[in-house]
Amino acid sequence: MDTTLTYNALMAEQDKHIAETVSRERGRLGSFIRRRVLDASEAEDILQDVFYEFVAAYRLPEPIEQVGAWLFRVARNRIIDRFRKKKEESLPEMLGEGDEGSWLDEVLPSPDAGPEVAYARTVLMEELFTALSELPQEQRAVFIAHELDGRSFKELAVISGVSVNTLLARKRYAVMHLRARLQIFYDEFNL
Repeated sequence: MDTTLTYNALMAEQDKHIAETVSRERGRLGSFIRRRVLDASEAEDILQDVFYEFVAAYRLPEPIEQVGAWLFRVARNRIIDRFRKKKEESLPEMLGEGDEGSWLDEVLPSPDAGPEVAYARTVLMEELFTALSELPQEQRAVFIAHELDGRSFKELAVISGVSVNTLLARKRYAVMHLRARLQIFYDEFNL
């Protein structure tokens, strides 16, 4: 009988500590997750998963040292897991080797899709121009002339004296660099 009372008292004490920790850390932890996961329902799911894992770990014989740090580490891991498991499409490849279509039209979200998407488009554009500045001059010039100025590869070949295939290769390398640089932001905004 004494064992049952001791066990119940221990469980009640653990429940009290768990409730205090959840109450104390919920706001900070929720903000941390929402800054990294834009979808509010997914952010809440991750927060609940973290607290579920906390309750399970708290009941183990080994105590959790530095509970706050532990919670943030678990949250960060859950966010990483979410990105790994999510089968998002990567940024589109170049549309083809011809002059038709624009890679940017495929990559950038429509400006008419609402304020969140407009913000994401603005951030992506800023990062695009930063990434463009990192490219070698020849690649940057071809990308800008074709994507932003709307010039055809044939027209660029005549002006520059460089073959169409060379221009296509330069643009391809530019697009590969831009895809790699923008993928992080593309994933962050769930586009």
